[in-house]
Amino acid sequence: MPTPKNPKSAPSPKSANARKPLVYGAVIVVAAGLLGFASYKATAPDTASKDATATGPAAEVSADPNEGVYPELAKLARRDADDQLAIGPADAPVVLIEYADFKCGYCGKFARDTEPDLIEKYVKDGTLRIEWRNFPIFGEESENAARGAWAAGQQNRFWEFHRAAYAEGAKEKGFGKDRVKALAEEAGVKDLDRFMKDLDGDAARASVKKDQEQAYGIGATSTPSFLINGRPIAGAQPDETFTRAIEAAAEQAKTTGTAGQAGEPAK
Repeated sequence: MPTPKNPKSAPSPKSANARKPLVYGAVIVVAAGLLGFASYKATAPDTASKDATATGPAAEVSADPNEGVYPELAKLARRDADDQLAIGPADAPVVLIEYADFKCGYCGKFARDTEPDLIEKYVKDGTLRIEWRNFPIFGEESENAARGAWAAGQQNRFWEFHRAAYAEGAKEKGFGKDRVKALAEEAGVKDLDRFMKDLDGDAARASVKKDQEQAYGIGATSTPSFLINGRPIAGAQPDETFTRAIEAAAEQAKTTGTAGQAGEPAK
């Protein structure tokens, strides 16, 4: 695999190379390799155009609902009803886990162009739950934004912060601490003093690290990376990729009677 040259389009060498996938089960080594390679290809800098890179061709979703699905990865869904970084019922038949960075342009594209439609179509009718995982890979400002998102969540304003941070032009303004505080204010966080303390607190750092290590553990090397009931999808793919995967997962859950079952955390 070639070494990425553009730091705006690829993870830093430290994050990409210093971490090794964890083994969650016998099949996860294969899944991790596939996701890692697909994730790199989805954001590789030397593609024909920026627009093609951002979306890429539709990722293949087999007609067989079991193909490309790894049960051990499905267990990474937390299904915690108190999780402020999630939206949708905890017992939804389908869980989409998103590993993302607020400085990632492709993550912003997904947040603006695809995610609202998925929420409208699948979250509101109880089919889908979306669980966010902070996966900062672009340095200090990424870490600031990730901890800020978590801190906003402590005051029930994570999704408002998410929307503000992914608005057109937001990442170009950077994510220094003053800017992150301004985003929190824009998101309607009421206690900004508490927000700033939470932002720099041990709990925020521990939460971000936990999510980050989980992403490295499944072989994700760039953002965004997704799991839909254990099916890896890399990059800001077209809407149809997500709708096909969600509908296949929902049908499979209906067939097997596994809808709403929380998975045991992978060891």
